[in-house]
Amino acid sequence: MNKLLLAALISSAIAVPAFAADYTIMAPAAPGGGWDQTARSMQEALQAEGISGNVQVTNVPGAGGTIGLAQFVNQFNANPNALIVGGYVMVGAVLTNASPVSLANVTPIARLTGESDVIVVPAASELKTVDDLIAKLKADPGSVSWAGGSAGGVDHIAAGLFAKTVGVDPTTVNYIAFSGGGEALAAVLGGQVTVGISGLGEFDAQIKSGDLRALATTGSARLEGSEIPTLGEAGVDLVVENWRMVAAAPGITDEQKTAIGADIEKLVSSATWKQTLATKGWQDMYLGGTDFDAQLAADTEATSAILKEIGLVQ
Repeated sequence: MNKLLLAALISSAIAVPAFAADYTIMAPAAPGGGWDQTARSMQEALQAEGISGNVQVTNVPGAGGTIGLAQFVNQFNANPNALIVGGYVMVGAVLTNASPVSLANVTPIARLTGESDVIVVPAASELKTVDDLIAKLKADPGSVSWAGGSAGGVDHIAAGLFAKTVGVDPTTVNYIAFSGGGEALAAVLGGQVTVGISGLGEFDAQIKSGDLRALATTGSARLEGSEIPTLGEAGVDLVVENWRMVAAAPGITDEQKTAIGADIEKLVSSATWKQTLATKGWQDMYLGGTDFDAQLAADTEATSAILKEIGLVQ
């Protein structure tokens, strides 16, 4: 091979962008929800930033993500091109649905985003502060009805942990599960329940309008620009945050896991992703590598314990 031809080949190879592996991302939920939005936002950023040349998203809804999780584990073993999004809801769903597969059967890559729950009461409620809520709960736990999302989900877990943290038996929590945030909101506004607990986005408009009073958020820090205190600021040593994550297939090599992790780190550092967070109001809760492995294990253990105390898991 002459030198000119060799030089031309090298130059051509350098000119071609070296994309990482193409990815297929499973959203174990119907289109439009939080996990679907996360997967499609990842798709957009990975491609826009040149991290990956081709990213596809598939939806497999049902049972708090456990149907999609089982399909992912069974179909994509050792496939370094397959990713799945999930989150704290899935940790509880695995336990309450007695799922044959769990997050232990995939390869966790990183926690991506999160949001705090907020505890609210109707504007006319006698409960003005977290201390008022604690006093009422201690006097008669059953008299405090909580409206939130699905049984065993983040809202239910937060209510149970709140009771436990302030010295009330979590099995006495009067939790009423609603299939959607709109139904829970209507119950709170209609005075059918004592308090509502859900993601801030579910109640934000009514808090701003003055129809609801926010007592506290469940996150580790006060939201930027918010006047709502955290539970910690209100004297309750409790943090519950609903996070979303990305995981890879089981059976991949350490080298493949490292390469995927590097792509995700580029993703969360990118301008496209930062703009997505700002547009959607998502909190950046990126945590990767062994740090996320440890956090996931701790969250799984804590969730199992509280669901057993609430009586949803044997």
